[in-house]
Amino acid sequence: METRSRELQAAEYLEKHRIKELVGYLTSALLFFRPEKPREYLISLLERLRIAKVTGVAFPFFMDNSNIVSMFEMMDSSNRGTISFVQYKEALKTLGLCTEDEDLEDDGHRITLDQFKDEVNKRITEI
Repeated sequence: METRSRELQAAEYLEKHRIKELVGYLTSALLFFRPEKPREYLISLLERLRIAKVTGVAFPFFMDNSNIVSMFEMMDSSNRGTISFVQYKEALKTLGLCTEDEDLEDDGHRITLDQFKDEVNKRITEI
């Protein structure tokens, strides 16, 4: 019983402080830039995030439109101009723009490049 309570407390703590999203963002940045000194890079990134939070200045996201297009093209390996909803949700999670338990509505349609870019840019702006 006590173990379950501790697990619940831990999950609530992680959710309250958005730790999963932060770790996802840090991991995505590492894989995107692949710095020579990953620990120093992470420290620098965390410091910039802290400054952005304290000052209220928006933190520059590491993806621009060309990167978003490249990511979409990697998922659209058959060049159909669309990706599946599952690919779309996984891409948002990989970018740290969607939580594991976020309920995105799958309307059964495939996602186009324009829809993907619009959603990524919208979520980046919200961050």
